[in-house]
Amino acid sequence: MDITATHNQTTAHTGKITDHLNLRDDHSERLTSAELANLWADFMSSKLKECVVRYFLEKVEDEEVRSVLEYALHIAKQHVQTISGIYSRENHPLPQGFTDEDVRVNAPRLFSDAFILSYMEFMAEMRISGYSTALPMTARADIREYFTGCMASATELYNRTASVLLARGLYLRAPQIPIPERFDFVKRQNFLAGFLGDRRPLTSIEISHIFSGTKTGFLRKALLTGYAQTAKSQPVRDYMIRGRAIASKSVKILSSLLTENGLPMPAAWDSGVLQSTVAPFSEKLMVHNIGVFNAVEFKNYGKAISVTLRRDLTASFTRLMAELGKHTTDGINLLIDAGWLEEQPQSKGTESLKKKMH
Repeated sequence: MDITATHNQTTAHTGKITDHLNLRDDHSERLTSAELANLWADFMSSKLKECVVRYFLEKVEDEEVRSVLEYALHIAKQHVQTISGIYSRENHPLPQGFTDEDVRVNAPRLFSDAFILSYMEFMAEMRISGYSTALPMTARADIREYFTGCMASATELYNRTASVLLARGLYLRAPQIPIPERFDFVKRQNFLAGFLGDRRPLTSIEISHIFSGTKTGFLRKALLTGYAQTAKSQPVRDYMIRGRAIASKSVKILSSLLTENGLPMPAAWDSGVLQSTVAPFSEKLMVHNIGVFNAVEFKNYGKAISVTLRRDLTASFTRLMAELGKHTTDGINLLIDAGWLEEQPQSKGTESLKKKMH
């Protein structure tokens, strides 16, 4: 698969993309807080992805999976380069992010090719969601152009990953349900019930969120297992073990909702973790990586709550969301205590404003 040719085809389709951006010279308007936030988040995400993908490339055996990883590394480097250029023009300090010290490409193999593909699928989904949020928050033409290209490259990465997953028989499809014979309207208030009495069958949108949460829970559990067995410090190891327990609990709760309705459960990814106890990544990167997974799943639970109509489902997602939020806070505290959390761009605060007024 020719990465450059495919990337150029994507460029032609979308206008201008990440590595062929024609960023405009009109920078009379300063970057807004939203633009700063999304550029900063994309820089950090791309630096983390660079480290992870470099390690995967050293261990992968399947050549089609390798092609996906090479494309992922290509776009991650282009994002870092483009944002660095924007920061330079704006006299914005460059975040440190993640460096060569955060990855050990010569560490023994920790994850299977099947896990790597599933991980890349999740990362592509995450960036599609992130860019779809960033673009409507962006005013400046050059930054809109950048995020438009990012959306195209993230979509291309997802499509490549999904194609290989399908070819290998590894793509986890959501359950199929009967096609309704006709449309109808809800006639009874117990459509919202769920705790007592007869429960109505799950709707298609409820199934989709339950299935997605179960699938991601398996992936989170596998990643946390790998990180738990390679972490050296006790606080980080304990954090990973607690996270694995939370992921297991979410899988148990959500998968039971599927089986109660006679629907199949996605396969587990635990087999994708090998026996190595040598860490391929720094503990800083591992804790940050789990924070990314937690943040995405927290957001997904919120989406599920907003579209779920059965009260018992809402309660389940709310409970899982609260537990995940606590684990996320623990991770942030761990990063702060270790001096691993970079400050995001922020306002000057009220004290600075008071000084100006006087």
